[in-house]
Amino acid sequence: MNQNQNQQQPLEDSPEFIHQNMQTGEVPAQFNHGGHEMFDVHEMLSGTINTLNLYTICKGHVQDPDLKAMMERHYQHITNEYNACVQAFQTGKDPAMRTQSYQMNQDNDFIYGLKPSQPKTPIQNVTELNDETISSLILGTLKSNASIRGMATLEVTNPVLRRVFADGIPNWIEMAYELSIWQNKNHYYQVPQLNQQDMTGMLNAYGQAQNQPPLQ
Repeated sequence: MNQNQNQQQPLEDSPEFIHQNMQTGEVPAQFNHGGHEMFDVHEMLSGTINTLNLYTICKGHVQDPDLKAMMERHYQHITNEYNACVQAFQTGKDPAMRTQSYQMNQDNDFIYGLKPSQPKTPIQNVTELNDETISSLILGTLKSNASIRGMATLEVTNPVLRRVFADGIPNWIEMAYELSIWQNKNHYYQVPQLNQQDMTGMLNAYGQAQNQPPLQ
Protein backbone atom coordinates (compact mmCIF):
# COMPACT_ATOMS: atom_id res chain seq x y z
CA MET A 1 0.00 0.00 0.00
CA ASN A 2 1.36 3.42 -0.94
CA GLN A 3 1.92 6.19 1.58
CA ASN A 4 -1.05 8.19 0.29
CA GLN A 5 -3.33 5.26 1.03
CA ASN A 6 -2.27 5.15 4.67
CA GLN A 7 -3.96 8.48 5.21
CA GLN A 8 -7.53 8.41 6.52
CA GLN A 9 -9.93 8.66 3.59
CA PRO A 10 -13.63 9.58 3.85
CA LEU A 11 -16.15 6.85 3.07
CA GLU A 12 -17.68 7.00 -0.40
CA ASP A 13 -21.20 7.43 1.01
CA SER A 14 -20.24 10.24 3.41
CA PRO A 15 -21.36 13.87 2.79
CA GLU A 16 -17.85 14.65 1.61
CA PHE A 17 -18.51 12.56 -1.49
CA ILE A 18 -21.79 14.26 -2.45
CA HIS A 19 -21.20 16.54 -5.43
CA GLN A 20 -23.61 18.85 -7.19
CA ASN A 21 -24.30 19.84 -10.78
CA MET A 22 -25.74 23.36 -11.08
CA GLN A 23 -28.32 22.20 -13.64
CA THR A 24 -29.21 18.65 -12.60
CA GLY A 25 -28.53 18.51 -8.86
CA GLU A 26 -26.73 15.72 -7.00
CA VAL A 27 -24.14 13.77 -9.00
CA PRO A 28 -23.92 9.98 -8.41
CA ALA A 29 -20.43 8.60 -7.70
CA GLN A 30 -20.09 6.88 -11.09
CA PHE A 31 -20.72 10.19 -12.89
CA ASN A 32 -18.49 12.28 -10.67
CA HIS A 33 -16.16 13.28 -13.53
CA GLY A 34 -15.47 16.55 -15.32
CA GLY A 35 -15.15 17.02 -19.07
CA HIS A 36 -11.37 17.43 -19.19
CA GLU A 37 -11.09 14.48 -16.83
CA MET A 38 -13.01 12.18 -19.18
CA PHE A 39 -10.82 13.00 -22.16
CA ASP A 40 -7.53 12.83 -20.25
CA VAL A 41 -8.44 9.55 -18.56
CA HIS A 42 -9.37 8.03 -21.91
CA GLU A 43 -5.99 9.09 -23.29
CA MET A 44 -4.22 7.67 -20.24
CA LEU A 45 -6.02 4.32 -20.34
CA SER A 46 -5.46 4.04 -24.09
CA GLY A 47 -1.77 4.71 -23.52
CA THR A 48 -1.68 1.95 -20.91
CA ILE A 49 -3.26 -0.52 -23.35
CA ASN A 50 -0.73 0.49 -26.01
CA THR A 51 2.07 -0.14 -23.53
CA LEU A 52 0.78 -3.63 -22.73
CA ASN A 53 0.44 -4.31 -26.47
CA LEU A 54 4.03 -3.22 -27.02
CA TYR A 55 5.26 -5.58 -24.30
CA THR A 56 3.32 -8.43 -25.94
CA ILE A 57 4.69 -7.67 -29.41
CA CYS A 58 8.31 -7.40 -28.23
CA LYS A 59 8.59 -10.18 -25.64
CA GLY A 60 9.15 -12.91 -28.23
CA HIS A 61 12.22 -11.10 -29.58
CA VAL A 62 14.00 -10.54 -26.23
CA GLN A 63 17.26 -12.45 -25.71
CA ASP A 64 18.57 -11.27 -22.34
CA PRO A 65 16.93 -13.24 -19.48
CA ASP A 66 17.13 -10.30 -17.06
CA LEU A 67 15.34 -8.03 -19.54
CA LYS A 68 12.72 -10.70 -20.19
CA ALA A 69 12.08 -11.18 -16.46
CA MET A 70 11.85 -7.42 -15.96
CA MET A 71 9.32 -7.06 -18.76
CA GLU A 72 7.22 -9.86 -17.26
CA ARG A 73 7.20 -8.08 -13.88
CA HIS A 74 6.29 -4.80 -15.58
CA TYR A 75 3.50 -6.42 -17.57
CA GLN A 76 1.91 -7.98 -14.50
CA HIS A 77 2.12 -4.76 -12.49
CA ILE A 78 0.76 -2.58 -15.31
CA THR A 79 -2.13 -5.00 -15.90
CA ASN A 80 -3.15 -4.95 -12.25
CA GLU A 81 -2.89 -1.17 -12.09
CA TYR A 82 -4.85 -0.77 -15.33
CA ASN A 83 -7.69 -2.92 -13.96
CA ALA A 84 -7.78 -0.89 -10.75
CA CYS A 85 -7.92 2.37 -12.70
CA VAL A 86 -10.75 1.14 -14.93
CA GLN A 87 -12.75 -0.01 -11.94
CA ALA A 88 -12.25 3.29 -10.09
CA PHE A 89 -13.10 5.24 -13.25
CA GLN A 90 -16.33 3.35 -13.91
CA THR A 91 -17.60 3.23 -10.32
CA GLY A 92 -16.13 6.30 -8.63
CA LYS A 93 -15.29 4.03 -5.69
CA ASP A 94 -12.16 2.31 -4.38
CA PRO A 95 -11.12 -0.60 -6.63
CA ALA A 96 -11.11 -4.13 -5.21
CA MET A 97 -7.32 -4.25 -5.59
CA ARG A 98 -5.42 -1.29 -4.18
CA THR A 99 -2.41 0.15 -6.00
CA GLN A 100 0.75 -1.73 -5.05
CA SER A 101 4.23 -0.19 -4.96
CA TYR A 102 6.48 -1.53 -7.70
CA GLN A 103 9.77 -2.85 -6.32
CA MET A 104 12.59 -2.92 -8.85
CA ASN A 105 15.24 -5.65 -8.78
CA GLN A 106 18.13 -3.54 -10.08
CA ASP A 107 20.60 -1.67 -7.92
CA ASN A 108 20.89 2.06 -8.59
CA ASP A 109 24.51 2.27 -9.73
CA PHE A 110 25.02 4.23 -12.94
CA ILE A 111 28.10 4.14 -15.16
CA TYR A 112 28.94 7.66 -16.36
CA GLY A 113 30.73 8.62 -19.55
CA LEU A 114 30.39 7.88 -23.25
CA LYS A 115 31.68 4.83 -25.08
CA PRO A 116 32.18 5.17 -28.87
CA SER A 117 29.40 3.43 -30.82
CA GLN A 118 27.93 3.28 -34.29
CA PRO A 119 25.36 5.95 -35.24
CA LYS A 120 21.81 4.77 -34.62
CA THR A 121 19.44 4.37 -37.58
CA PRO A 122 15.85 3.09 -37.88
CA ILE A 123 15.45 -0.64 -38.38
CA GLN A 124 14.21 -1.78 -41.79
CA ASN A 125 12.67 -5.10 -40.77
CA VAL A 126 11.22 -6.68 -37.63
CA THR A 127 13.98 -9.29 -37.78
CA GLU A 128 16.39 -6.51 -36.77
CA LEU A 129 14.73 -6.15 -33.37
CA ASN A 130 17.26 -6.69 -30.60
CA ASP A 131 17.44 -6.04 -26.86
CA GLU A 132 18.75 -2.51 -27.34
CA THR A 133 15.91 -1.53 -29.66
CA ILE A 134 13.24 -3.26 -27.57
CA SER A 135 14.42 -1.74 -24.29
CA SER A 136 14.50 1.71 -25.91
CA LEU A 137 10.93 1.30 -27.16
CA ILE A 138 9.77 0.17 -23.72
CA LEU A 139 11.64 2.96 -21.91
CA GLY A 140 10.06 5.54 -24.21
CA THR A 141 6.54 4.34 -23.53
CA LEU A 142 7.14 4.13 -19.76
CA LYS A 143 8.36 7.73 -19.67
CA SER A 144 5.46 8.86 -21.85
CA ASN A 145 2.91 7.14 -19.62
CA ALA A 146 4.41 8.66 -16.49
CA SER A 147 3.97 12.14 -18.01
CA ILE A 148 0.46 11.47 -19.35
CA ARG A 149 -0.63 10.03 -16.01
CA GLY A 150 0.66 13.07 -14.16
CA MET A 151 -1.21 15.46 -16.46
CA ALA A 152 -4.41 13.39 -16.31
CA THR A 153 -4.31 13.20 -12.52
CA LEU A 154 -4.22 16.99 -12.28
CA GLU A 155 -7.51 17.17 -14.23
CA VAL A 156 -9.36 14.55 -12.14
CA THR A 157 -12.15 15.82 -9.87
CA ASN A 158 -13.29 12.44 -8.54
CA PRO A 159 -11.41 12.07 -5.22
CA VAL A 160 -11.09 8.27 -5.36
CA LEU A 161 -9.89 8.20 -8.97
CA ARG A 162 -7.47 11.05 -8.29
CA ARG A 163 -5.88 9.12 -5.42
CA VAL A 164 -5.65 5.88 -7.45
CA PHE A 165 -3.94 7.69 -10.33
CA ALA A 166 -1.60 9.67 -8.08
CA ASP A 167 -0.53 6.53 -6.20
CA GLY A 168 0.42 4.90 -9.51
CA ILE A 169 2.70 7.65 -10.84
CA PRO A 170 5.78 6.65 -8.76
CA ASN A 171 5.47 3.11 -10.11
CA TRP A 172 5.86 4.21 -13.73
CA ILE A 173 8.86 6.30 -12.73
CA GLU A 174 10.34 3.31 -10.89
CA MET A 175 9.84 0.95 -13.84
CA ALA A 176 11.46 3.45 -16.22
CA TYR A 177 14.35 3.94 -13.80
CA GLU A 178 14.87 0.18 -13.48
CA LEU A 179 14.98 -0.25 -17.24
CA SER A 180 17.34 2.70 -17.72
CA ILE A 181 19.77 1.12 -15.22
CA TRP A 182 19.68 -2.16 -17.14
CA GLN A 183 20.30 -0.26 -20.38
CA ASN A 184 23.15 1.68 -18.81
CA LYS A 185 24.91 -1.48 -17.67
CA ASN A 186 24.72 -2.78 -21.23
CA HIS A 187 25.98 0.56 -22.66
CA TYR A 188 22.66 1.19 -24.42
CA TYR A 189 21.83 4.23 -22.27
CA GLN A 190 25.00 6.25 -21.84
CA VAL A 191 25.15 9.17 -19.42
CA PRO A 192 27.60 12.00 -20.13
CA GLN A 193 28.85 14.21 -17.30
CA LEU A 194 30.01 17.81 -17.07
CA ASN A 195 33.58 18.38 -15.96
CA GLN A 196 33.92 18.78 -12.19
CA GLN A 197 34.52 22.53 -12.35
CA ASP A 198 31.28 23.16 -14.25
CA MET A 199 29.39 20.68 -12.09
CA THR A 200 30.63 22.32 -8.90
CA GLY A 201 29.53 25.71 -10.18
CA MET A 202 26.04 24.45 -10.94
CA LEU A 203 25.76 22.49 -7.68
CA ASN A 204 26.53 25.66 -5.73
CA ALA A 205 24.37 27.99 -7.83
CA TYR A 206 21.54 27.92 -5.27
CA GLY A 207 21.33 28.60 -1.56
CA GLN A 208 18.85 27.76 1.17
CA ALA A 209 15.76 29.99 1.45
CA GLN A 210 15.10 31.67 4.79
CA ASN A 211 12.00 30.27 6.47
CA GLN A 212 10.39 33.57 7.45
CA PRO A 213 6.68 34.38 7.86
CA PRO A 214 5.01 35.97 4.82
CA LEU A 215 4.77 39.72 4.56
CA GLN A 216 1.65 41.22 6.10
